[in-house]
Amino acid sequence: MATATTMRPLVSLTLPDRGAARLATQLFLALAGTLLLTLSAKTKVVLGPVDISLQTLAVLLIASAFGLRLAVATLLLYLAEGAFGLPVFQGTPEKGVGIAYMLGSTGGYLAGFVVMAAIAGWAADRGWDRNPFKLFGAMLTAEVVMMAMGFAWLAMLIGPEKSWQFGVLPFIVGDLIKVALAASLVPAVWTLLKRG
Repeated sequence: MATATTMRPLVSLTLPDRGAARLATQLFLALAGTLLLTLSAKTKVVLGPVDISLQTLAVLLIASAFGLRLAVATLLLYLAEGAFGLPVFQGTPEKGVGIAYMLGSTGGYLAGFVVMAAIAGWAADRGWDRNPFKLFGAMLTAEVVMMAMGFAWLAMLIGPEKSWQFGVLPFIVGDLIKVALAASLVPAVWTLLKRG
């Protein structure tokens, strides 16, 4: 029984065991997660030619706290909100809304967020969220996969050289900082909970 407890993500501490209350809580958490994703998308740090949002940090934190299934469901709900025209993405509504925006230059990154959440959530489900080094490794892998998906999509639109120059290179340092921050925050929360 102790093994099962140590292999559950943070959110499992607050979820009812079963039934309608569990489903309602999961729905509330998914909606709250999409709100956090929207706020993180709209929070911009200007570094050079591109704006850096806090969105990758939010994806990693949500995935580590929610675990694989709820994190992926949250990201899919977020993408559905955007597809229906809600201005939830970084460049909306200024640069368009809905499916047209999602098929633009950020399309690969948006799809990559789902995979990123799956990888980090998978790690949390296995208890890696208690160890900053294991979690950092999983999150770094998630980051690389997400960036590769974004790069590949953008390369089809503007070519690989420009895609690297504008879609990857400016984000490397900032995203490494966000990965390190997320990988230290989640284990710190577990440590605080154990003391309490």
